[in-house]
Amino acid sequence: MVSKNTICLWYNGDAEEAARFYATTFPNSTVNAVHLAPSDYPSGKEGDVLTVEFTVMGIPCIGLNGGPEFTHSEAFSFQVATDDQAETDRLWSAIIDNGGQASVCGWCRDKWGLSWQITPRILTEAYTHRDRATAKRAFEAMMNMTKIDIAVIEAAMKG
Repeated sequence: MVSKNTICLWYNGDAEEAARFYATTFPNSTVNAVHLAPSDYPSGKEGDVLTVEFTVMGIPCIGLNGGPEFTHSEAFSFQVATDDQAETDRLWSAIIDNGGQASVCGWCRDKWGLSWQITPRILTEAYTHRDRATAKRAFEAMMNMTKIDIAVIEAAMKG
């Protein structure tokens, strides 16, 4: 059964592939159901995968194979709070090495165009630090990064 509030993500025929990648990459993620089209539709035929119900880190989602008309943008992203550099590196590499693309400040895009923020918890603690000078140093260090380097953030916090 679909949740009362579910994120619907538009794909161009590869919603199931994306959902299976997310399920194997992120903790607390699963593919819950695959639904086939009951008849032909503008971007597919009867029997094609129409929607995929999946969960990404506990968040219910539906992947809709809607065709090429719409694409993802940075206006929507999943922000993943990581606990250490190993987890940051693993998730970043999983996305990039599977056809994704690095961006800036911990952002990357998967091969389906969906944006992800791989954000170590220490980074959020740093740039929201009550000491504004500490926050500024950490924020300025982050602005020069693609993947977040926790050791550099910690060094910036210390001054």
